[in-house]
Amino acid sequence: MEILNISTDRQALANVKVGKDVKIYNFVNAYGCTIDDGSKIGSFVEIQKGVSIGKNCKISSHTFICEGVEIRDGVFVGHNVSFINDKFPRAVNNDGSLQTEADWHLIKTLVEEHASIGTGSTILGGITIGKNAVVGAGAVVTKDVPANVVVAGNPAKILKYLSEHE
Repeated sequence: MEILNISTDRQALANVKVGKDVKIYNFVNAYGCTIDDGSKIGSFVEIQKGVSIGKNCKISSHTFICEGVEIRDGVFVGHNVSFINDKFPRAVNNDGSLQTEADWHLIKTLVEEHASIGTGSTILGGITIGKNAVVGAGAVVTKDVPANVVVAGNPAKILKYLSEHE
């Protein structure tokens, strides 16, 4: 893997580890993350430190992938998807001081192989989206999504069970 450090008016990539044939479009902000072979990152995406994106993934424009997210191989992430890694976010502590990384607990999220996440979805922290699962557009995922299902809504609920070949 190659490590990219690019700072232009169109890209800000700092210590981004990339595999072969990775495509990163303009206006991407990424730092301290890993993007494996063949994956594509659309415009206006932010990928934070510690994120891992597998092989042959497609991350569509305007998506936010925060620290603590692992996306495995062959995953599709639609436009404007947001991941969350803190169930009780606060800007300041009880004494009024600005919070730092030491003041909160990182909650990890896993997206398993070949899952698809629809446009405008919100994925809460601590969630696992199972292999081949489909998250419908605009869904708010508040609990684990089993493998081979379609979920949608707010909160997301199972709508359909898929065969392994769908």
